[in-house]
Amino acid sequence: MKYDVIIIGAGPGGIFSAYELAKQTKDLKIAVFETGCPLEERHCPIDGDKVKSCIKCKTCAIMNGFGGAGAFSDGKYNITNDFGGTLYEYIGRERALELMKYVDEINVSHGGENTKMYSTAGTNFKKICIQNKLKLLDASVRHLGTDINYVVLENLYHELKNSVDFHFHTALENVECIDGEYRVYYKGGFADCRNCIISVGRSGSKWMEQICKELEIPTRSNRVDIGVRVELPAVIFSHLTDELYESKIVYRTEKFEDNVRTFCMNPYGIVVNENTNGIVTVNGHSYEDPAHQTENTNFALLVAKHFSEPFKDSNGYGESIARLSNMLGGGVIVQRFGDLVRGRRSTVKRIQEGLVTPTLAATPGDLSLVLPKRILDGIMEMIYALDQIAPGTANDDTLLYGVEVKFYNMEVELDKNLQSKYEGLYIIGDGSGVTHSLSHASASGVHVARHIASML
Repeated sequence: MKYDVIIIGAGPGGIFSAYELAKQTKDLKIAVFETGCPLEERHCPIDGDKVKSCIKCKTCAIMNGFGGAGAFSDGKYNITNDFGGTLYEYIGRERALELMKYVDEINVSHGGENTKMYSTAGTNFKKICIQNKLKLLDASVRHLGTDINYVVLENLYHELKNSVDFHFHTALENVECIDGEYRVYYKGGFADCRNCIISVGRSGSKWMEQICKELEIPTRSNRVDIGVRVELPAVIFSHLTDELYESKIVYRTEKFEDNVRTFCMNPYGIVVNENTNGIVTVNGHSYEDPAHQTENTNFALLVAKHFSEPFKDSNGYGESIARLSNMLGGGVIVQRFGDLVRGRRSTVKRIQEGLVTPTLAATPGDLSLVLPKRILDGIMEMIYALDQIAPGTANDDTLLYGVEVKFYNMEVELDKNLQSKYEGLYIIGDGSGVTHSLSHASASGVHVARHIASML
């Protein structure tokens, strides 16, 4: 098979690369290779009845397939340079925001027209946060919800499938540069192209490391985010979520001066499992449709750790902690905040008697046996700090699920066009270490697609 452009990965970066290439140039032969399934085949077997916890499928339907790991997220597109990646360092702040707004326009025109755009502009909560040693980051956020996000992806796929060759269930084994062009290998065959866009996301971080090693593409170690997912009654945070929906709040701990931040806030949402490279971690989803909403809000509290010398494997450190959680709890562990403070493990009875009904079937346990003291101390400090602006956060019955780990690929050395040292080989999205969000990953795909179109 011979193509003008091959895109590796059908996550946000890959989808928007394909979309923009198909829009800019009608005669290009474009292919997308994806390890997972088409959107309609992506179904997690966990039903809460017969299957209550992760059974470690060969390919995780939550993490892989058309739409990437963001397909079943709650569809938050944050338009900001304050968090979500460092794309602006390559293409400039104005350009990055312009592309994120363009992505938003596409989402709105493909099914998201009735969703709401939230903003921190002019909010009084910024002052309240500062008064309590917290910092509220600036952003505008389009909340699609897991259900509307699915509709948008479905519409994008139906538009693209007639002009782009999609190869699902096709894990690529290697990428080679041959006489200035590229050959990608999969089980039983290969395909050639003039331009190759790699967009493998966080779940492809190990594969990306191997490719960079084989092609001798310079990289530097990135951080890993480690923490817990908090679940509490939605009314506790409703004054924040009703106005801002997603509030990115940062706290600098007194004890170690580490930054702890809120991440992926899901009002009236559910807590879910994720499987990354065989490791079960925790995440959260929420829905736009009131019929699918719960009485709880969940969000992550994360501490970033970056290793340089002599130990450089930040992801390996995060994996070891997640594996310990899996070993002790058979997957995700859940603990009441009151039990954590008292130094005792949670039990099924204590959780059942609590005021918060868990939305994920997790194993009651003791997170202090899993998380390093420094990280756990910071999370507990952050909970007490949040209790000042959202009283009730530090209630005994607040649930903590662990562990939540956000793996980042090593930062790949790229130029302003997100091109590697090989002409025509581009590395985008979260797999590049440059972006950490749906909006930034999507914008990186548009940026590269426009560059390739202009070259061709």
